Amino acid sequence: MTTTDRRRIAFYSHDTQGLGHVRRNIALAGAIVAADPDTDVLLLTGAPQATALPLPPNTEVVTIPGVAKDEGGGYSAATFAMDLPALLSLRASLLTTALTAFRPDVVVVDKVARGLDGELEPALRALAGVRGHTSGQRPRLVLGLRDVLDDPATARREWRVDRTSEAIEEHYDAVWVYGDPTVHDLVAASGLPASVTRKVRHTGYLATGRDDGLVPPRDEPRRRPLRRPYVLCMVGGGQDGWETALAFARAHYPEGHTGVIVTGPYMQPSLRRRLTDIARERDDLVVRDFVTDSTTLIGRAAAVVTMGGYNTVCEVLATDVPGLVVPRVRPRQEQLVRARRLAALGALDMCHPTEASAPALGHWLAAAVNRPHTPFARQRLALDGLARIPNAIADLVPAPHLTEVAS
Repeated sequence: MTTTDRRRIAFYSHDTQGLGHVRRNIALAGAIVAADPDTDVLLLTGAPQATALPLPPNTEVVTIPGVAKDEGGGYSAATFAMDLPALLSLRASLLTTALTAFRPDVVVVDKVARGLDGELEPALRALAGVRGHTSGQRPRLVLGLRDVLDDPATARREWRVDRTSEAIEEHYDAVWVYGDPTVHDLVAASGLPASVTRKVRHTGYLATGRDDGLVPPRDEPRRRPLRRPYVLCMVGGGQDGWETALAFARAHYPEGHTGVIVTGPYMQPSLRRRLTDIARERDDLVVRDFVTDSTTLIGRAAAVVTMGGYNTVCEVLATDVPGLVVPRVRPRQEQLVRARRLAALGALDMCHPTEASAPALGHWLAAAVNRPHTPFARQRLALDGLARIPNAIADLVPAPHLTEVAS
């Protein structure tokens, strides 16, 4: 096997808030490399915390200067003293240079077809003149969409304003929807035109209960094992999960159980300290700021309270662990739409954040730990998206060594 026989796959995620986009791309990369170890993967992201996440073999991360998102949905430079246009110009140059030099066979773009405020457009145009590393053809471009974008009216408006259909028609070969249309039909809800829908492929949810094959960072801290059984609270990146975490910290846990809160890397330090202060006052609560093995942590829990982000919801669905979703309801309705549909199907429970008090969470936890596991509704969902992704890649660019064997 020579270096010229190794396929190259690139992933882009703008990552202005949380780690959801890059974590999704890492899961995709892991599935692709596991199916074909002769694959190199480049992850491009605006989240510097991505370098602390476990990665599949043959995978590297390139972080570009970060962008922060305020409560109203506006953007600004996260670190540099630069105005937004200058920062986006810098990011665009870095993205174009990295992608054209890498010469990927396939590029998977997460959610935003033109990149953040169009930052990916120069790279998309440049890639039209690049030959893929093994295919010798123009890199195949894929737009990856989670199951729910927002409430239907908002999703349609943003799709139109961002000229997403036009970008797909001009640049993209395929659109992957990481969901099950029986849960939420994104095509129908968003009113996508025929020029887009003919490129759509529903992969099923990217659900996995394992972190097999991921290589932890060399400097990952060692932690003492958690006392089991435990009930778990996950609040995503943590920037807007404070109230749910506080209610969980004050809740009564089932007899003999420990409570575990993962605050996420973006929770304000002062709020995280308040949670650790509460933990010092009780002997049945552990607070961690960040974990790299969330699938294992969720899989070993007796019950999970979580926000409604795509990745964590998938991780819960992949297990037989009872789950209660307390969704974010602003500025986007994405988590609320997802939680309502899954609750209606019986796959998860849902609690509106205005009702997620300490007594309410304690009451749910007490019932959940005694509930029969593996809700039947989960078994009916398409949760095998990661198993389907290698075939979706092969349909775009077959692996050269596999093609030779087949012939």
